[in-house]
Amino acid sequence: MSELIDQPITAHNEPEDTPELRALYDAFDAEHLIPLWKEIGDLMPMAPSSSAQPHLWRWSTLHPLAAKSGDLVPVGRGGERRAIALANPGLSGRPYATPTLWAAIQYLGPRETAPEHRHTQNAFRFVVEGEGVWTVVNGDPVAMRRGDFLLTPGWNFHGHHNDTDAPMAWIDGLDIPFVHYTDTAFFEFGPDEVSTRETPERSRAERLWCYPGLRPLSALEPQHNSPIPAYRWEYTDRALSEQLALEDEGFAVTVEPGHAAVRYTNPTTGADVMSTIRAEFHRVRAGHQTAGRREVGSAVFQVFNGEGTVVLGDVEHRVGTGDLFVVPSWVTLSVQAETELDLFRFSDTPIFERLHQDRVEVDRTDGSRS
Repeated sequence: MSELIDQPITAHNEPEDTPELRALYDAFDAEHLIPLWKEIGDLMPMAPSSSAQPHLWRWSTLHPLAAKSGDLVPVGRGGERRAIALANPGLSGRPYATPTLWAAIQYLGPRETAPEHRHTQNAFRFVVEGEGVWTVVNGDPVAMRRGDFLLTPGWNFHGHHNDTDAPMAWIDGLDIPFVHYTDTAFFEFGPDEVSTRETPERSRAERLWCYPGLRPLSALEPQHNSPIPAYRWEYTDRALSEQLALEDEGFAVTVEPGHAAVRYTNPTTGADVMSTIRAEFHRVRAGHQTAGRREVGSAVFQVFNGEGTVVLGDVEHRVGTGDLFVVPSWVTLSVQAETELDLFRFSDTPIFERLHQDRVEVDRTDGSRS
């Protein structure tokens, strides 16, 4: 199966080059027509071949550049955010990590405020270090701390304020390229200042929703996006630790030996947190290597903690805390953990599952694929 998939389409019945054929092609051009037989290899490849490239960005480079922008570039209405996008080198200078996903490092200085706005694009924040910023979503202030995964689903007003004397940086993830490609984007300014400067330990939405297995009877209807504004690191960490502890006790609960993983979900449906973005967290034991895996759709990873190597296609990269890397569609990824390695992952998989175009292939230990 894989051998057939990897073979390119080649034409075996090229027509004879004649004046009549050239005249036909000229007529096609004049009418903005393109014959399939000249384009089938690009339009219908034997397997996905993304224009995006596997690529790695070093946190040790990104963070100082973001800090320098904090010295030179103000935050305010118009520019809206001091966010620096990861531009995939295969996407012709577009500010996209993959053809469907946008990722950036955002930096907010001491006592700064990023004004409120809303847009149809779904967004989230993931914090790899620091605290002191509150993101205010529809008037509800949500604390941002290391390891937290925070949601801002599309068309919700949101702004950020830093009430401390220290700067803070985090990564943003959005479906900007997908929304842009489908011509469905809307944007609207909100107040120049965030609607509240409160700094509660827990947001109102967390007080309502964040109890394992319990759901308020006042909100039983399914919601397209998760109502939970922040998935806290303490629970993510505990869930991963318990998976590995259970594995040590002889229970087969991990995705593969030495590899624990969880998916952030919408408690009203059990599905992904947002309709276009899947988010997961992976922990690989020190000394373990994950099976090679490739799938339809693209993903962005950030190393939350630890050191190791990742193999993207046939290229190996050493990674450490904060580093970000992109896995384009149908590129094989495997991870080798030198120390215990924690990885945050987000992807566009929900789009392709809804279109019934999802496909996954995993290398087995005997060298075969499934």
